[in-house]
Amino acid sequence: MEQLLKFLVESLVDDKNAVQISREDDERSVTFRVKVAENDIGKVIGKNGKTANSIRTILKSVSAREHKKIFVKFED
Repeated sequence: MEQLLKFLVESLVDDKNAVQISREDDERSVTFRVKVAENDIGKVIGKNGKTANSIRTILKSVSAREHKKIFVKFED
């Protein structure tokens, strides 16, 4: 899942070297914290958050087989 998230985010941003993804595991959930360059945060979030919600939807569908909730938080 982390590789998929990295691929999706890196395909959207200009500064691929600034992308950092950290993962926090819990019994019932996984939280990904995505950091990108300040000028790329708008590209990752998208208009009205549509791009960010699409990324979350893709990860949630992939995570269904792990039976854990997935949270993705975007930071600059």
